[in-house]
Amino acid sequence: MQFLYILLAGIVVLGPLIAIHEFGHFWVARRCGVKVLTFSIGFGPALWRRVARDGTEYRLAAIPLGGYVRMLDEREAEVPEALLPQAFNRQPVGKRMAIVAAGPLINLLFAVFLYWILFLQPGQSLRPVVGRILPESPAATAGMQVGDELLRINTRAVNDWESANYALVEYIGDTGLLTLEVLPEGASQPQLRHLEIQKYLVGSSQDPFRALGFVPWMPPLPPVIGTVEAGSPADKAGLAINDRIRKINDEGVTEWQQVVEQIQRHPDHAMTWQLERQGRPLILTVTPDLTHEFSGQPLGRLGVGVIDSPIHIPPAYQRDRDLEPVAAFTQALDKTGQLVALSLTSLYKMLSGLIGMDALSGPITIVKVAGHSASMGWESLLGFMALLSVSLGVLNLLPIPVLDGGHLLYYAIEAVCRRPLPEAVQVLGLRVGVALMGSVMLLAILNDIRRLF
Repeated sequence: MQFLYILLAGIVVLGPLIAIHEFGHFWVARRCGVKVLTFSIGFGPALWRRVARDGTEYRLAAIPLGGYVRMLDEREAEVPEALLPQAFNRQPVGKRMAIVAAGPLINLLFAVFLYWILFLQPGQSLRPVVGRILPESPAATAGMQVGDELLRINTRAVNDWESANYALVEYIGDTGLLTLEVLPEGASQPQLRHLEIQKYLVGSSQDPFRALGFVPWMPPLPPVIGTVEAGSPADKAGLAINDRIRKINDEGVTEWQQVVEQIQRHPDHAMTWQLERQGRPLILTVTPDLTHEFSGQPLGRLGVGVIDSPIHIPPAYQRDRDLEPVAAFTQALDKTGQLVALSLTSLYKMLSGLIGMDALSGPITIVKVAGHSASMGWESLLGFMALLSVSLGVLNLLPIPVLDGGHLLYYAIEAVCRRPLPEAVQVLGLRVGVALMGSVMLLAILNDIRRLF
């Protein structure tokens, strides 16, 4: 049942993004006077089809991992003379570029729309206040203190932990100084903290904050087990609901976040847990599974959840969000722009070796994350859809033959040289592009499978 839920969530996420992308090509092609033969969402056998009065076939296919728009084109089949003005290949290069670019661009616009919807929702977020400083860390050396509120990371302003996380991820692989503008607890003027980084986050399983030596303030949760997954390492170890965790490897435990950190730091390593069960002490040996989750980095996973209990967040740690439509739209544009820049930076660092290829994710991970996001509520699901829409838009704009960006590159050369590239060159580029994208997709799927086990 859980698998079907995750699969359905994946289809709900991927289906609209694919439909939006192909609709961009379709809509602009129609506006440019090009005859569209087929508009298909998905590949393979048609589950549903309808032929409109203008001759366009609309299809919903069995494999929901793509789609296509097939246009009238002399390169694919003979075209009646009366329809030649409607053929794609007969259009000026500017119109062809507009049709090709429309798919990725509408993905980016759709992301802006989704973020706009999210930012219109009144809500609250945690201020980026430091809860703990790790000893002998860059943060400790720089003089950061518990209670410091992050205001800016280098030139990027931050107002919650999510924006701080995105700002820090941009510096993966970097070496040098990272400047944090903070407001110390009780102070009226901000101060600067200069943190030294060395190949930041490369080969590390830590989150971006812990890698710098500080831990975000979070509302304390009691270290009491609320859920145990059937068949999980926690279940096999004998953990039970309402068990209170007192110590892990002789280290005292006072809140749930410490439990999470210990589990994540000890994949495939036996730990000694001292518990209290129904008022009686109990000692168990617990061994988390090794997983790579969604980041590609090794983490421990046990299969336990915290007990459901009231959470109190002091007003000093809360930030209210109640934006007017224009302000929400501005933030949506800024957020989308940040993600575009982050995507391009990450691709560059992956190609240069600063980020490992194990960070690549394929359809299995996408579907898994979609299911996880759906379980957390509609806002989380829309946020993931927006992120994925940005990724699809950026990926398709890369100048790789077989992608939209590759076609745009060909047309740009044609516009400059006043003639199209030779057919042989285009065919060779297509073969290289297919081989490259096929290799990347295979690697991404292998990474997905590795994360499952």
